[in-house]
Amino acid sequence: MKINDIEIKWLGHDGFMIKNSRVIYIDPYNIKEGLEPADLILLTHSHYDHCSVDDLKKVVKEGTRIVMTADCQSKITRFDIPIKMEIIEPGQEMTFGDVRISATPAYNIDKHFHTKEEGWVGYLIKMEGVLIYHAGDTDIIPEMQKLTGHKQEGKEFIALLPVGGRFTMSVEEAVEAAKLIKPDLAIPMHWGSIIGSEEDAKEFVELCREQGINAKVLEKE
Repeated sequence: MKINDIEIKWLGHDGFMIKNSRVIYIDPYNIKEGLEPADLILLTHSHYDHCSVDDLKKVVKEGTRIVMTADCQSKITRFDIPIKMEIIEPGQEMTFGDVRISATPAYNIDKHFHTKEEGWVGYLIKMEGVLIYHAGDTDIIPEMQKLTGHKQEGKEFIALLPVGGRFTMSVEEAVEAAKLIKPDLAIPMHWGSIIGSEEDAKEFVELCREQGINAKVLEKE
């Protein structure tokens, strides 16, 4: 799908490609061959379905920048071609030309899979006219309340929210998160692979629309 001049593609599970003047990937996992090489890759944490070296090899090129949490570093040092690594923590910002990246906290409240102490992240990606929030593997957390002000920046605000349950938010919890942060468009993720079904994604969209929130299921690229 395209929003303004920015292309957003869902690659399955939590993986996305975002393209304006740069090609950006987030958490590519089980992606197909032949995708465009990455200028920038964002990794939310080191779990195998988010920091997949085999999938990263499909899109890295010489000079690709990989922004990641510290626990990903030991995996990312294995590439044969020269890349640039950047370590990020919750609350930190980085700028890459016309793209600004902010790391947001991502953690479980009542589960042990993603603890707050790990320092794992989601991302706010700020571009010309568009703001994209990739929540990472998270529950509804208090820090999400800070996201509601971003609509006032005059940008189209897109939220990519996990709906698969067990490791992250359930469908109902993801709808509550969407109500809290008030995006212009909510897109379900973390379904169709390890956990979460197409029915979950469709139910999320339906429940969002009942609450007056625009939502859409993206086809896997």
